[in-house]
Amino acid sequence: MNNLVSPGGVEISRIEVVETPAPHACLTPRGRHRVSLFRRHPLARWVCGLGIVAFLVIAAMGADVLERGFEQPPPETRPWVYWFWLNGNITSNGITADLEAMQRVGIGGVLIMEVDQGIPVGPVDFMGKSWRALFQHVVAEARRLGLSVNMNNDAGWNGSGGPWIRPEQSMQKVVWSETNIAGGGRFEGTLAQPETVAGFYRDIAVMAVPTPGSYRIASIRAKALYETAYVGGIARDKLPAEMVIERNRIVTLTPKMDRAGRLAWDVPAGQWTILRFGHTSTGLENAPAPKTGRGLECDKLSREGIEANFTGMMEHLAADNRVKPGRSQLGLIATHIDSWENGAQNWTARMLEEFRKRRGYDLLTFLPVITGRVVDSLEVSERFLWDLRQTVSELVVENYAGRMRELAKANGLRFTVEAYGGPCDNLPYGGRADEPMGEFWSPSGAMETCKGMASCGHVYGKPIVGAESFTAGNQERWREYPASLKALGDHAFCEGINRFVFHRFALQPWPEERLPGMTMGPWGQHYERTETWWDQTPAWHDYLARCQFLLRQGRFVADICYLQSETPPQGFGDHPRRGYDWDECPAEVVLTRMTVKDHRLSLPDGLSYRVLVLPQTETMTPRLLRKIKQLAEDGATIIGAPPKYSPSLSGYPQCDEEVRTLAAQIWGTCDGAKVTERSLGQGSVVWRAEPEKVLLRAGVLPDFASDEPLGHIHRIVGDTDQYFVANPTPRRVATTASFRVTGRVPELWWPESGRRERARLYEPQAGLTSVALMLEPSGSVFVVFRAKLVKEEPVVSVSLDGKVLVSARPSPRPHVQVVKAIYGVPNDPPRTRDVREKVQALVDAGEDSFQVAHLADGDDPAPNMLKTLTVDYTIGTTVHSVKAQDPFVIHLTPETLNVKVEKARYGVLSDPLRTRDVRAKVQRLVDAGESSFTVARMAEGDDPAVLVVKTLELEYTRNGEHVSTQGTDPDTIDLKAPVFEQAPRVVELRNDATGHPHLLAFQPGLYHLVTSTSKQREYKVGSLPTPIEIGGPWQVHFSPDLGAPPSVAFESLVSWTARPETGVKYFSGAATYTKTFVLPREFLARGRRVFLDLGRVEVMAQLKLNGKDLGTLWKPPFRIEITGAARHGENNLEVRAVNLWPNRLIGDEQLPEDSDRNPDGSLRSWPGWLAEGKRSPAGRIAFTTWRLWKRTDALLESGLLGPVTVTSASEIDL
Repeated sequence: MNNLVSPGGVEISRIEVVETPAPHACLTPRGRHRVSLFRRHPLARWVCGLGIVAFLVIAAMGADVLERGFEQPPPETRPWVYWFWLNGNITSNGITADLEAMQRVGIGGVLIMEVDQGIPVGPVDFMGKSWRALFQHVVAEARRLGLSVNMNNDAGWNGSGGPWIRPEQSMQKVVWSETNIAGGGRFEGTLAQPETVAGFYRDIAVMAVPTPGSYRIASIRAKALYETAYVGGIARDKLPAEMVIERNRIVTLTPKMDRAGRLAWDVPAGQWTILRFGHTSTGLENAPAPKTGRGLECDKLSREGIEANFTGMMEHLAADNRVKPGRSQLGLIATHIDSWENGAQNWTARMLEEFRKRRGYDLLTFLPVITGRVVDSLEVSERFLWDLRQTVSELVVENYAGRMRELAKANGLRFTVEAYGGPCDNLPYGGRADEPMGEFWSPSGAMETCKGMASCGHVYGKPIVGAESFTAGNQERWREYPASLKALGDHAFCEGINRFVFHRFALQPWPEERLPGMTMGPWGQHYERTETWWDQTPAWHDYLARCQFLLRQGRFVADICYLQSETPPQGFGDHPRRGYDWDECPAEVVLTRMTVKDHRLSLPDGLSYRVLVLPQTETMTPRLLRKIKQLAEDGATIIGAPPKYSPSLSGYPQCDEEVRTLAAQIWGTCDGAKVTERSLGQGSVVWRAEPEKVLLRAGVLPDFASDEPLGHIHRIVGDTDQYFVANPTPRRVATTASFRVTGRVPELWWPESGRRERARLYEPQAGLTSVALMLEPSGSVFVVFRAKLVKEEPVVSVSLDGKVLVSARPSPRPHVQVVKAIYGVPNDPPRTRDVREKVQALVDAGEDSFQVAHLADGDDPAPNMLKTLTVDYTIGTTVHSVKAQDPFVIHLTPETLNVKVEKARYGVLSDPLRTRDVRAKVQRLVDAGESSFTVARMAEGDDPAVLVVKTLELEYTRNGEHVSTQGTDPDTIDLKAPVFEQAPRVVELRNDATGHPHLLAFQPGLYHLVTSTSKQREYKVGSLPTPIEIGGPWQVHFSPDLGAPPSVAFESLVSWTARPETGVKYFSGAATYTKTFVLPREFLARGRRVFLDLGRVEVMAQLKLNGKDLGTLWKPPFRIEITGAARHGENNLEVRAVNLWPNRLIGDEQLPEDSDRNPDGSLRSWPGWLAEGKRSPAGRIAFTTWRLWKRTDALLESGLLGPVTVTSASEIDL
């Protein structure tokens, strides 16, 4: 049975049973589960002594926990924000106002960082007396408001450091000086002291080597960890003897040099180079920190380094705020290390002994390798460098991250970390934290860190995986809002993230409103209480909390585990997700946590996989290969090719012989050609193959499939399967999805509203359940399987007048017949291949989409050259043709559109120097069969305006029809349907309040329903009332003090930017539209439901009808049922619309200057009128610390654009 996980991430393996009047399971503020077990189960007093009460409790309460947590998400599941304090500009009033604003709209916690970022210096010194008093105020207010606080472990956002770190406690690097001498005499002289940083230097060793030739090891700075970068395999080239230093000729001179660096030595004949090795500080400081919080980065390879940093800051804050170990509480609960942006290090005071302990040999005589010279051979030197990097990786993981967690726990804190970018393997680094974190950027970028950190959380048993969310460059400029962020956030959920930490909220220090106020330089989402739409966000935050609650329950489901290569520092891999999900795991997990149970690769936390895929590398340590052999013998399926060597110098050369011996025992006669698979013990070994095909051959169906491209993630909670499914497109989709679940009834849990209902269109199939899904643009749903399937006849399809509208039966896979497939260099027959049979084999195996470069496997017609694939194929009688080059994915689908791109401009369209003609790029995507893509992809390979939001202007013909559209980087261009064009709504199946099924018909005609047993029902819907368009005039009331007149009459719905009034044209904020309209009695006839559609809204709206609050519409479609609020005759409608800040900021740029600015828009100093609490003397409405808009920038369409319509549907009782 799988453990439930509380919203705070606590596994429920032991349940406290107490008397309580509550009739259901509930969550206390501390995350403990209190269950009225004695009342509900009288025998519990007896069974409790048998030690099995936990199983009964989970069985009884599991459903209640899920339902209650979904409907009313607990505080622990709410999203957080990065709360940036800016350069000492901190006030208690600002702190309270910020925290109250967060709590009011549903933010659950803050991650605090203080940075400088071009903001003028304020009066509060970092970690000074006033600063610590203000931090105590933060913690007290957070406890009062029910919020959690995570404090970064230093000033700035990277690393661990500060003014309390002494040079000898800082990050260290090996340095050396060289003295070239001729032999055959006596040398007496002073060796130059190597580079000395921060006034600190210590000698390591002095040695002399025969002066070699000029050869230096490639990429030595990365291989010796003077910088962080991915390092490839081990080079084994043979070098001329004069380029190699024989180790037995290295002379150790350390005892011969005195403290002043003077050396006396009788030099043998020949040319010699004396190397004086030492170590010094890297000089790196924590950044971007205020001056008073800046200092050296601590040593990451020794426990003493992070201890010094923790003692200098977090220990004081924990003591100041009475944080007690072992108690879950609000207020200060965690400390954090952010992404590694502080370079590399390759030394620490105890490096010699640590290296010998871990690698089994002395590194001193290999020190010349760090200079790029070759000792003994290139292969030996490369192996030593591997050992050096592996040792550093282990020390970072154990002595930095591991020790940090120990210190945090001892002080009552959790530890969170963005575990990537450093000189160590990412997954073990993140595995030492309580909560690993990734990050993702808007409009795109860094999503691989989310999948990577999710894998880390899964394989190391961490139930919460956070993410720095929606980070942006200066292109964001107050342009984003919840609806524009949702699809990207859903993508992160599908990658495995279950805690969003919005990047970012800048502390607003002023007692009076300054709008939009303080920024964190030009960076990040402007996600502050000063946003125009801040008070409209509770529904969005409720959505996120519901998702995060469910996505923390139970365990992740994946079929494939990809073993990472032993190539320190190891980053993240990328693998296809063709119906079977996956995790990555490092060697450490295989060695210490992985076993085999029932032929599955199992981890202690309940997660398991069907196959283990080995990395495509020639090297593996004998220890890891021995464990691979054991796993196979115990029943696991292993996929991969045999390694040939160990990467290490430890035990060399015997280690290579052991690798070959083990490989022969594991793979035997399996050679990948004649023999591709063999049994080994209770398991099997498959030569390098696609794991999806191995699973399919074994009878394992895809876990998820859909007719439309949908995102998904699957978790199991006890006996409940739950799938989060998301529509990434800006169009409404009606599709069929198949789930690898049988014998249970699907339910639809809608996280936007909290509504739960039994699915009414589904069909049990062999090994699967297929469900019809109707998802709005960027819509999402949890498909939950709980109740056992009883005898019933679900509806499997609905038709109108003979046309299928929605079906639970997957569309039959069309037969693709490949007529012609040519791959290679166009117009160059010797470098071209006929790959028709290869492509047909891929298609027959279910791969309608694949990367072109895969066709080079086994027979590359033109190595190291860009190749093109052209495929002609038929589906039925229709002929299709697609073409793509190596880097692209090609799609052989029936939806190939006849699209000719006529014009495509991308960039800052008003600036020719920052605009590109991308017609050919778009046409390549179309030619490859892609009908949908994000605008940001146009920047790949040639970004015309880095860190600026760019626009794509596109004109094309689609099946002979001329179409024009445009979008900005975050938008998705769908060539099937232009932006804002949606198919009309025809039908919905939903349940009433009692769970009884109904069909809502929006169009007249004959509706035909087919059940799973082929029974048929027909329902005739007569005429429906003609939809009403609510025209003008509208009275529009603008919020005060923002430059607009109090009220303006709109004869028709137009963008505020089209109005003649200057104050309306440049208005940013909220305006309320009022209108009285007449609703005919026929709309409210028995069996009718009434809907209000606002049409287009820029960007959010709150509704009232006849005084009844209908809530906030924060994303398209801006449509809501009004049956319960509408009345026949006159109806009073209020629509409170809110837009974005840019229009007001552009309007202010038409006015005189009111502050001293730098050319980039940042402040040189605080203006006097601001300090005095006055308004701008130039008449400007807005104030911001960094101006990102110019007077000539285009205004953004704003307000209620409509058309506003009232429609009705006929409700049919099923």
